[in-house]
This record gives sequence, C-alpha cells and structure tokens, in this order.
Amino acid sequence: MGDVADTQTLPTPTTDVAEVSDVDRVWVTIVWNDPVNLMSYVTWVFQKLFGYSRDKAEKLMLDVHYKGKAVVSSGARERMEYDASRLHGYGLWATVDQQ
Repeated sequence: MGDVADTQTLPTPTTDVAEVSDVDRVWVTIVWNDPVNLMSYVTWVFQKLFGYSRDKAEKLMLDVHYKGKAVVSSGARERMEYDASRLHGYGLWATVDQQ
C-alpha cells in the first residue's frame, strides 16, 4: 500500500486580489463645505497646517466652496487621521477615507 500523502493533492494558497488592492489604496483627508467658516479663514488654515502656497490653498478652498469638498492631504491612515483632527481643532469639518 502506498502512503496516503502521495495520493492527496494539497490546496494551493491563493491571494484575494480585492484584499491586496484595499491595502494598496491611499488614505485621504477630505474637508467638507460648511455654512460657518469664511473662505479667507479656510485658505489661511490650509496654508498654516499644510504649508500650502496661497494659490494652492485658495484652489482647495474654492473646491470646498463650489464642489462641496476637497482632498487636502493623502498618505498613511494614521497621518490622515491626525490631519483631520488638526482641521477639527480649527473648526473645519474633515473626514478620512480610503481612495
């Protein structure tokens, strides 16, 4: 009689492609429009927190104002949560999402 292991086929491990792509996706911090903060203030906050030029900060602020939201930073999840927390400290409505 032959050894049982000789006749069995072992399953080959597979990687779930969707799982891998989720890990590789980038995290972003999104600032949402609100009826409270002045456009000049939002521009100032973007410059202060992220070191953006006035032009870049104004472009992002205009996206928030006219489109309802803007991605203001991207990177590791922990950093995006930190950025959102800092924005909250300045009274802006910010969330973190995975792109």
